[in-house]
Amino acid sequence: MKIITEESTKLKISEKSKISKELEVFYNPIMKLNRDTSILLLNLIKDKEMQLALPLAGSGIRGIRFLKELKKNKIKNISFNDYGSIKHIKQNIKLNELEKDSKLKLSSKDANLFLLESKGFDYIDIDPFGSPNQFLDNAIIRISRNGILAVTATDTSALSGSHESACIRKYYAKPLRNELMHEVGIRILIRKVQLIGAQNERALIPIFSYSKDHYFRIFFRCIKGKKKADEIFKQHEFLLYNHKTMQREISKYNFKQGYDYAGPMWTGKLWDTKLVEKMYKNADKDNKELFDLLYVIKEESKINVVGFYDLHKLAQLKQIPIPKMQEVLAKGKVRTHFLRWGIKSKEFPI
Repeated sequence: MKIITEESTKLKISEKSKISKELEVFYNPIMKLNRDTSILLLNLIKDKEMQLALPLAGSGIRGIRFLKELKKNKIKNISFNDYGSIKHIKQNIKLNELEKDSKLKLSSKDANLFLLESKGFDYIDIDPFGSPNQFLDNAIIRISRNGILAVTATDTSALSGSHESACIRKYYAKPLRNELMHEVGIRILIRKVQLIGAQNERALIPIFSYSKDHYFRIFFRCIKGKKKADEIFKQHEFLLYNHKTMQREISKYNFKQGYDYAGPMWTGKLWDTKLVEKMYKNADKDNKELFDLLYVIKEESKINVVGFYDLHKLAQLKQIPIPKMQEVLAKGKVRTHFLRWGIKSKEFPI
């Protein structure tokens, strides 16, 4: 074991370099951004005295950082649960001199059993190795009225179309294997969460979403009630896409001559634009990865449209030189975080 530091948190982790679910406990430095966005978002929403739950606490780093970095009035209590690594969580809590913190609750149950036996939480973070599917039912049942559900999915090969049959089987939707695959994937994941919410008379509204590296991450606000849940279905539609012309449209149907399709998926907003603005303004500029992501999403979130345009592919289609990104942006167009050379636009940007 070795000791590393993330922000002000110390962590004792395995010295094995390859991250695997076979490890008793592991630390993934790539997921620091995931934790950074969680802390920033929670500090900026109005909710106070929250009961936080980490059903898959792993090494404990997320919860320890919450205790150290969230504002004093944010946490009423925080529950660390992990079936296989509670010993390591205790070690890391002690390493950070938090073992006497009265807000702490520790358990070593199966994640679903932990959720079912609880009385509910204001914030539940589902951050598994792979698909979140097996934890969604019980997390949604136990999220409070107006609570926040955070969901991570690392099985992006299914959601992004590398394994189409797996996506259909797991998420009840057809993916799209082209430049739009990550945005389509995250919208398919949102719909899956919303379907489970609807059967429990809860509307799960995405307030902040992003795709990065090998994972998708979405924060939902939970609104309880039959009518609100029913309204969600109005924005479950198909994306029709013509691979030859790059034309696309949103439809209630999955067929149009000459077009491929993806979905059903969530076709509503991926972000609460006011929240994104606040996150950008309050982000640490020295945290370049977080700051740069929020800058792009801040602009992207203002364009309420499904999909974007790949400049390289569009230039090839039009048989013109690839324009410089700065020239396109100077014309009032905005980038998307889903693709480095993608432009978020309601029509062809060039």
